[in-house]
Amino acid sequence: MISDLHIITSLRDKVTFLKKLYFTAPYKVADVTINKRERQLHLTMMSSSPGILDGDEYRIKIELEKGCALRLYTQAYQRLFRMKKSASQQVDFHLQENASLYFLPHPVVPHFESNYSSRNRIYLSDNCCLIFGEILTCGRKLNGELFTFSKFHNLTEVYLNQKLVIRENLLIEPANIDMGAMGQLEGFTHQASMIYLHEEADVAQLCTMIQQLLSAETGIEFGVSAAPVNGVIVRIMGMGAEQLMDCFHLITENIDQLVTIKTSDHVN
Repeated sequence: MISDLHIITSLRDKVTFLKKLYFTAPYKVADVTINKRERQLHLTMMSSSPGILDGDEYRIKIELEKGCALRLYTQAYQRLFRMKKSASQQVDFHLQENASLYFLPHPVVPHFESNYSSRNRIYLSDNCCLIFGEILTCGRKLNGELFTFSKFHNLTEVYLNQKLVIRENLLIEPANIDMGAMGQLEGFTHQASMIYLHEEADVAQLCTMIQQLLSAETGIEFGVSAAPVNGVIVRIMGMGAEQLMDCFHLITENIDQLVTIKTSDHVN
């Protein structure tokens, strides 16, 4: 099945609204914005399918016009079912000047013999804010499926004014790679990666804050580094998806507080 989703947001009276929405099965989109007067638009991507099936091709395009702020959510864990051939997904984000995007989808769960490839392309303009993250699990861990999928390949590219600034290429073929080996997951079963970019971010302060937050967590290993452009990249390894999701939310909540404080100081 080939499935398409296209979202365009625009700004009116300093409030982001849904300018255009197009989707085909199994996609649906729900506006879950509570405060209709706030700048941010909150949308949830939903699917009537239990997961990604053999032969599926998902194509998603999200466009944010100048000054828009979008928080995009997913409905549930992304399950990759057993496949004879393969499935794929491509997601393109286009942010115009001063736009803001928050997207931390639910973890991906590759089932036995699934073969999946995805590509995320994020195009940023001047003074954009980006919070983007992904979590990959080992599979249905409670069912005894630890890295029993055939192939998982995810490529994420971030462009700033058409220049490639970040490229993350994750390829896992468990039959050819010992996931417990040194340089791989080394005993962990889940991994997460998050990117936060903003021209006005205090990178040193962010790195310190995130290190302090994650140091209080047990059962994980993590790293925080400055991005090639102004921002940070966080990587976490752990044993459970829920914990990694909680880590993401903890980080973003504290980032929001820092931005609010900085904005208030600037106004004063």
